[in-house]
This record gives sequence, C-alpha cells and structure tokens, in this order.
Amino acid sequence: TDLGETMDVDKARTRFAELRGHRDVSPADLDEIWAALDTARPEDMLGSWKGDEFHTGHKMNGQLAAARWYGKIFRSINDVEPIVCYDDEGKLFSNNDLSLGGATLWDIEFRGEVTGTMVYDGQPTFDHFKWVDENTLMGIMNGKRQRASGNYLYFILERDQ
Repeated sequence: TDLGETMDVDKARTRFAELRGHRDVSPADLDEIWAALDTARPEDMLGSWKGDEFHTGHKMNGQLAAARWYGKIFRSINDVEPIVCYDDEGKLFSNNDLSLGGATLWDIEFRGEVTGTMVYDGQPTFDHFKWVDENTLMGIMNGKRQRASGNYLYFILERDQ
C-alpha cells in the first residue's frame, strides 16, 4: 500500500488469501493485514479449529507440521487444548509434550488492541487472535523471547465444521 494509506478489512482478507501457502512471507505484510482485521472475543472462538502457518522463516516453521498438528480445541474459555495432533492411527490427541499442558482464553491487549488470546498453562506463551472472516482466525504467537526480538510465529485457524 502507499505510504500513509492503511489497509481496509476487505484488502486485508484478499491479501491474507494470496499469502496463504506461499514460502518466504514477509512479517511486515502480515502485520499490515493484522492491523486491519477485527478483534476477537474468546466466547466467539469456541469450537474445534484446524491449524496452518505462514512461512516467514521463523525457527518454528515446519515444527507443527512435523508433529502432525491438527489445530486447537476451545471447549470453553477455561478448557483449551492448545496443540492437538494426529497420532499414528490418525486419531486426535492433545500433545502435552509440545504444549506443556492446557490453556485458557482471555481478553488481552496486544499492539494497542484488546483481543481474544490463548494463554498456555505451562509456559509463558500467548496466542493472539483476530478475525479474517467468521470461520477463519489469524494468530500471532507471542512470549518473552518474541516480545524481545519482534520475531513472531504467524498462523491460521479455520473452524472445523
């Protein structure tokens, strides 16, 4: 976009769709999309979500796929399975080795906006979410190292109908 021009939500959705599945996605492009999206409320995020990631060169890119990541299950704001994977038989299980336990959903401020955020029980990690559309969330993984470096993991959740 032109200098000083902010992206509207329709442009953000279009750009989001264009960047999905691409390699070497720029975090700056994702940040511009993020800024245009609507904030999420935890109670509106309940359900099962299939996950995917943006490939920005983050050190975690590919690790979730290698673990056969399915996504996340938000049963209630206080009952979240943060990293759900497929086992050898193709059945879903909560991967506590990766997540270090469960999680909860909160309204937390990130980049000047309060938005739905998943807080891991066993580690100082926050997944912030904003709506792309009614069935798609954009996520940014945040924590102590990420906040210090500005090197975030960007990911996608799609409602599993």
